[in-house]
Amino acid sequence: MFAPRHLLLLALTTCLSVAASTACKAQAFTDPEKAGPDFEVQGEYVEKLTVEARAPHGAQVIALGDGKFDLVIYQGGLPGEGWRRDDGMEKATGESKDSVTTFKTKNGTATIKGGVLTLADADGNKQFELTKVVRTSPTLGAKPPTGASVLFDGSSADNFNNGKIVEENLLGATNCDSKQKFGDHSLHIEFRTPFMPQARGQGRGNSGVYPQSRYEIQVLDSFGLDGKDNECGGIYSINKPIVNMCYPPLSWQTYDIDFTAARYDEGGKKIKNGRITVRHNGVVIHDDQELAHGTPGRHPEGPAPDALYLQDHGNPVVFRNIWVVEKK
Repeated sequence: MFAPRHLLLLALTTCLSVAASTACKAQAFTDPEKAGPDFEVQGEYVEKLTVEARAPHGAQVIALGDGKFDLVIYQGGLPGEGWRRDDGMEKATGESKDSVTTFKTKNGTATIKGGVLTLADADGNKQFELTKVVRTSPTLGAKPPTGASVLFDGSSADNFNNGKIVEENLLGATNCDSKQKFGDHSLHIEFRTPFMPQARGQGRGNSGVYPQSRYEIQVLDSFGLDGKDNECGGIYSINKPIVNMCYPPLSWQTYDIDFTAARYDEGGKKIKNGRITVRHNGVVIHDDQELAHGTPGRHPEGPAPDALYLQDHGNPVVFRNIWVVEKK
């Protein structure tokens, strides 16, 4: 006997709601000491060459929870350090057992033990060896120049509406916006996404940095992903980053943004689109990108200066060292 259509729809809606709720409640770690063994495996690995006869291999290992992982192998080095979108790459899946993580690759196997990733051929012969590395943005901790407006230095959230200090000296992603409003400006901001191995997609370390509250530079744990316009570094609905420079979760990362506002005539009609250059962890990911329209989530485009907005998307993303230099 078939249930009435409206009851089937209700059941489907309930299941989807439960699934969404489960995804939203995926555990988020903000302390590396409590993140578990999968956190120790995930990260970046680089081949150390003794003779510079070729470009090194790079790899990123993405934790998926319960001892399972994705592996991305880059021919030419890590993103931002040799590898670019049109270079070769290979993906594989694997899991940990007895302190060894094993992947089945296209040409053989990859194993991780003790911070070393070994690539072997189908007969088990070692081909390449990569060592785990921890990269740091060259602009991390950058000091505000003379004349900069310091919006957050860890001592107070008073420069933000709805600002909230978490973990003693960090600014939470709480849908807060700066009390000061800006036209053309340069922005430095540092952020950290949580470790959420069970979460996927937009449920994994999601937030956003909105210059002028109008154009979202996505914040997301997109480590090891393709780098789309709705992933970390993407200008939401406008353009994907030149290269995905997302570091592993719980790493401190930087955005250095140079923003030129849209221009309007006296009647309020837009006559020139805004433009933006974004450096993610020191690497240019948007080079004088035209902003043909605003992005969803906050304010529409307009002629007046507006605030920096930091989006709350339900994940414990945090920020620090935020300062702005206005252009005259």
